[in-house]
Amino acid sequence: MVSRHPFAALGGAVVLLATLGACAPVEEAPAPAATGPACSSGQLGTRTEGKLTIGTDNPAYEPWFSENKPANGKGFESSVAYEVAKRLGYSAENVVWTQVTFTNAIAPGPKTFDFDINQFSITPERRKAVDFSSSYYLVRQTVITTKGSKIAGATSIAELKGATLGAQVGTTSYQAITDLIEPDAKAQVFNNNDDAKKALENKQVDGIVVDLPTAFYMTAAELDDGVIVGQLPQVGVPEQFGLVLDLGSKLTPCVTQAVDQLRQDGTLATLEKTWLAGASGAPELS
Repeated sequence: MVSRHPFAALGGAVVLLATLGACAPVEEAPAPAATGPACSSGQLGTRTEGKLTIGTDNPAYEPWFSENKPANGKGFESSVAYEVAKRLGYSAENVVWTQVTFTNAIAPGPKTFDFDINQFSITPERRKAVDFSSSYYLVRQTVITTKGSKIAGATSIAELKGATLGAQVGTTSYQAITDLIEPDAKAQVFNNNDDAKKALENKQVDGIVVDLPTAFYMTAAELDDGVIVGQLPQVGVPEQFGLVLDLGSKLTPCVTQAVDQLRQDGTLATLEKTWLAGASGAPELS
């Protein structure tokens, strides 16, 4: 995979996603969490004694990670992961990264990680197979395309009905197409966002749906003539990202406690300002 520059370094007119109400750190009541020695590194019972194993996919996309190197501590999710590790008592030297596909991470069965961070939206259906921490990010799904496409000037969901749209398999981006947009043509499914992007470049689809920070990065740095069509409405409970753990994991209360601390002390807000900046121009689709 070609190395890419960190998203936060992009020039031009930028706005912080942290200033968008939908993307502010989640203001929710902290989930019940273990306290005291039970949440120290010597008491957690991780997969490898003295180590914290964190999973994510390959490739690991900007701006969530940087240069496809989760271990470098750059990018929003890499930074969050290391901050969680620190609050659990693990230094960066004692963090081990492992590659896990998105679909395998949320599938039923034993895990090869202590927790996984990879833009996992918390849903009731997924809770049947895995545990989630409390949320570290509020999500908006966004439609992107290229200049000159049939939907480049769309301002409403109704104008997307006749489009061929695609998204990564098993994601809420795909669900947003099928349940919210409900296009006439069947939604196209891709193994990852790179495949979806290539399909857009090759005009196999009119547009793709990704989360808002990914939309900013793709249109600014990866796509020739990339265009953000707009953000999809938030329906029902706001979509939230959480860390994934094995179902019934003894680590879940401690990991949740760590995420709650990051939210409460302002660390999550700071990390959003550092890494989740993007070019302005993400209108709401009505």
